[in-house]
Amino acid sequence: MRLTILGGCGAWPEAGQACSGYLVEHDGFRLLVDLGYAAFPRLLRQIGADQVDAVFISHGHPDHCADLNPLLRARALRDDPPAPLPVYALPGALDAVLALDRPGMLDDAYVLHEFTAGSPFDIGPFRAETRLLPHWVPNAGVRLTAGGRVLTYTGDTGPSPDVVALARDADLLLAEATHVDEVPEDSRRYLSSARQVGRQATEAGVGRLILTHLWPGTDPAAALAAAADSYPGKISVATPDLSLDLP
Repeated sequence: MRLTILGGCGAWPEAGQACSGYLVEHDGFRLLVDLGYAAFPRLLRQIGADQVDAVFISHGHPDHCADLNPLLRARALRDDPPAPLPVYALPGALDAVLALDRPGMLDDAYVLHEFTAGSPFDIGPFRAETRLLPHWVPNAGVRLTAGGRVLTYTGDTGPSPDVVALARDADLLLAEATHVDEVPEDSRRYLSSARQVGRQATEAGVGRLILTHLWPGTDPAAALAAAADSYPGKISVATPDLSLDLP
């Protein structure tokens, strides 16, 4: 299983960067996990729009799904459009982004699979297990298993024992860490800090931790240091074009 970071900014993209977008590959199958602002041009540095095999969206905030629109446009408006793209999301999560174009324009470009969190399903070679994690809108954290390797991605979430359950013994935890240490009071139920994520990674026994969704302007070194206070393993910050194979 191979992970390539397309973007990892929270809320909006900093100059030259992108919001949440992750390319996960196994046995030639290419799965996009989230596709926020500016992630699509980053994707095109890796593969063509027609080479994407499926998309999984954690939740409906635009910094996680806005660039689904240009991806579908790039597939629908070419002279030889590829087969409809399977798109997996919670019910209603993509209503806004799929309504950006005139009615019917993109209908043949995708097949929407709305899933119920907690019910496992397959996406190509990946077994997907999901749980609702606390956020302002319904958010599905996902555990992807393929070839004996496990990647867990939180989407955006406040502290929850379900994060640890979803990440238990995963090879890699890709975790939202919007804040370094203290989460503002009005967001404490819905967002996490690097310090909290480090504790959760240790409790879950994950093999590696990647911090993502850092608030624009956050010092990556400070986030790494906060997570390292409680997690002794390898930690990285999600930066565009970072690519790694799960061991």
